Amino acid sequence: MKIVHAASELYPYLKTGGLADAVAALTGALADHGHEVSVFLPGYRAVLEHKDAAGAERKLRLKIEMGDQFLSGDVRVFSPRKNLQVYLICRDEFFDRRAPYGNGERDFEDNSDRFVFFCKGVVETLRLADLQADVVHGHDWQAALLPLLLREAERRHRVTLALKTVFTIHNIAYQGLFPATTFARTNLPDELYHIDGLEYYSQVNYMKGGILFADRVTTVSPRYAREIQTPEFGCGLDGVAQTRAEDIVGLLNGVDTAVWNPTVDALLPARYSRADLSGKAVCRAELLKQVGLAANFTGPIFGIVARFADQKGIHLVLANRDFFLGKNRRLIVLGSGDKRLEDEMRALATEAPTNVALVARLDEAMSHLIEAGSDFFVMPSLFEPCGLNQMYSQVYGTVPIVSRVGGLADTVTDADELPGSGTGLMCEPTAGSLGDALERALVLFADKPRYAAVQQRGMARDFSWEVAAAGYENLYREAL
Repeated sequence: MKIVHAASELYPYLKTGGLADAVAALTGALADHGHEVSVFLPGYRAVLEHKDAAGAERKLRLKIEMGDQFLSGDVRVFSPRKNLQVYLICRDEFFDRRAPYGNGERDFEDNSDRFVFFCKGVVETLRLADLQADVVHGHDWQAALLPLLLREAERRHRVTLALKTVFTIHNIAYQGLFPATTFARTNLPDELYHIDGLEYYSQVNYMKGGILFADRVTTVSPRYAREIQTPEFGCGLDGVAQTRAEDIVGLLNGVDTAVWNPTVDALLPARYSRADLSGKAVCRAELLKQVGLAANFTGPIFGIVARFADQKGIHLVLANRDFFLGKNRRLIVLGSGDKRLEDEMRALATEAPTNVALVARLDEAMSHLIEAGSDFFVMPSLFEPCGLNQMYSQVYGTVPIVSRVGGLADTVTDADELPGSGTGLMCEPTAGSLGDALERALVLFADKPRYAAVQQRGMARDFSWEVAAAGYENLYREAL
């Protein structure tokens, strides 16, 4: 098949979270299966500076209609592997910035224009380069207008640009909500600005467009596909999702075993496997050393790698501060984001420097070291469409402690509830329930044979993208 993906992030070129990992792994797996895969990405400065893009050739010059004006742009192309081409939609005014969405304090004010331009750039490239796509697959709100803009361009130019469109919701909480005045920049027919179109409480909602107008809609786990159709998890779009219930499929993300695999992980000081865990002890000692904690500590290490946002349950961890002040445990946190949560975590680390360490930055190498060097990985999300870290944890022999939501519930089983098959510990997304799970973790860690059995079961699981990619292939074939 000829498959086109469009996303705002792609590992290793630009990453702020799991979206980049998921799109990179899926497109890579599809390319390895022999499909012709094209991935569209905004031409951010960081991407253009990456060594892979050094030889990117200018393929096209774009002239994009945006309301009552035309804006120019370039399309650059490079091929990082067989059967895979990366197309960069470039316009310095929009994408020559260090960060993709905002300055850390707030979102960029022109995000609406930036991603309308990106989607229109994808459509125009499909037309001018005659890519003849079987499937065009957009990810999250930044690419949510793609199905609608593509069909409108087909109508206007009397061509076929793609046989089918797919839209994936990675996180329905981020919807691309903008003032009504921004609708004019889409150049879509006026009748699409109403309750059955992009209008949402007198605003424009990009995510709503993707859900309503793509031929197929997917979420990144089966449970999340059901959750988004409820008021509790639908973030106001539960009614919209219900109208597409027959077309929504939950397909679990996978682990890119070329990147996340303790037997070959180049970012670790030592490699290890299920059969020989000695390298994990080396990683543990190096982790303690790098964050300034005593390397001879023998109690349990609790690791966290997370964006500091309410969704991730950081406040539930902070509510259990007394647990982490106990003498025979350590907490190592990698993350940044919400300033209030970051300040509270920093205050805890300052109060208990022998127990708690905070690394407040984006650091890919440290995220691998925390997964490898910790004994437990704490992930008490209030909601989690899929989650990757709980899968990484099991692959790396680190027992996950997760809330019973979304993809976490689809990938972890509780070792106390199911002693013969459990691979982690589960809790409800409340401070009290997390506290109970943390206490159960101490009991589990003290029982070395039982802890080792839970660890081994986690490492034996197959979370590879081979399974996930096959699910998408079947979806594409059914749609076609």
